[in-house]
Amino acid sequence: MCTSAHLLSYSGIVLDVLRHTQFRRLFTAQVVALIGTGLLTVALGLLAYDLAGAHAGAVLGTALAVKMVAYVAVAPVISALTERVPRTTLLVSADVTRVAIALMLPWVTQIWQIYVLIALLQSASATFTPAFQSVIPALLPEEEHYTRALSLSRLAYDLESLLSPILAAAALTVISYHLLFVGTAAGFAVSAVLVLTTRLPRLTSARPEPLWERITSGARLMLDRPVLRGLLAMNLAVAAATSLVVVNTVVYVRDRLDGSNTGVALALGCFGFGSMVVALTLPRVLADVLDRRVMVTGCRILPAGLLAAAVIPLLGSVVGGCALAVTWAVLGAGTSMINTPSARLLRAQSDSDSRAAVFTAQFSLSHACYLLTYPIAGTLGALAGLPITAVVLAVIATLAATTAVRVWPASAPADSEAVAAGR
Repeated sequence: MCTSAHLLSYSGIVLDVLRHTQFRRLFTAQVVALIGTGLLTVALGLLAYDLAGAHAGAVLGTALAVKMVAYVAVAPVISALTERVPRTTLLVSADVTRVAIALMLPWVTQIWQIYVLIALLQSASATFTPAFQSVIPALLPEEEHYTRALSLSRLAYDLESLLSPILAAAALTVISYHLLFVGTAAGFAVSAVLVLTTRLPRLTSARPEPLWERITSGARLMLDRPVLRGLLAMNLAVAAATSLVVVNTVVYVRDRLDGSNTGVALALGCFGFGSMVVALTLPRVLADVLDRRVMVTGCRILPAGLLAAAVIPLLGSVVGGCALAVTWAVLGAGTSMINTPSARLLRAQSDSDSRAAVFTAQFSLSHACYLLTYPIAGTLGALAGLPITAVVLAVIATLAATTAVRVWPASAPADSEAVAAGR
């Protein structure tokens, strides 16, 4: 365990990258956009309840499925169609689209309208996020700075999951939930302004390939290289662990452990805390330890954590609550050990022409894993119970981890210099 002093020291090292002006602006754009997305999540749930009442869960489940389909199907197509579009234009256009859609949501009166608008909004997000991720390596060419940027980005996601519900709860004491959509739009608008004030490199490809080849180029490159094939398998292990936490935390806390809504928030906070600790410490660790070793360790942690989750419902409320907190923190740490270094692999395994396509493929294919694990976590949890669900997800994570180790041999080069030499 890291002491508080160590964590403060590590966080200082990570925050040092914010001295880079262009990255600082982009990172701020990411943070405000994430806050807007968090407010949207809360407001959407309340809107669904207004329209569907007791069936709000089904509405949100469908909206989540629409989101994942948009991420999987839209991202590679948009990336291929816009590969010659300047990154600033692309990012700002996506933000402007999200602003317009967020401002439409308060006027929704039918459930089908939610699905249409969410499909459009998430398609814009599927355009923004891979393009945003692919431009960071060009802004921070030094490996050390890039690693710190990745940790900071991971930290932003974790903090958003903790802070956005708190901000939304505070806002709802004085305003209607409909105005949360305005807050969402404001977040995207500020993001667009910050992107406009940032000098971004032009990442375009001059290769005159057919559209279908451009759409599939990132996926083909990932399947062609052992390191990225291993990453694809690891994505499934991450999805298995994350799905249990996202879908079933409320069931664990409220139904099995007789906890409160505050307990649900605290449990999710433990997951975020585990992830944040790893995100803060990885820059120093990765200076001495190979990415593969760290990520494989994460792959080994996740099945163990999922098996521990299978036992929690059999424990008493006090012991079970403590076990849940520790297990969720371990699962958060394991997912971060895989997620945080993954962009380093994508950067090292691609060049300036292929980088946007590779980042888009990772974005799309990693979210495709959730189309399998979300239904398992939700449906199987309701039909067979939490212990069986956790065991099934542990088996999936184990198979994914075993596949990753096999397809990504220790001898395969992961650093950019070795990859370049092997081309």
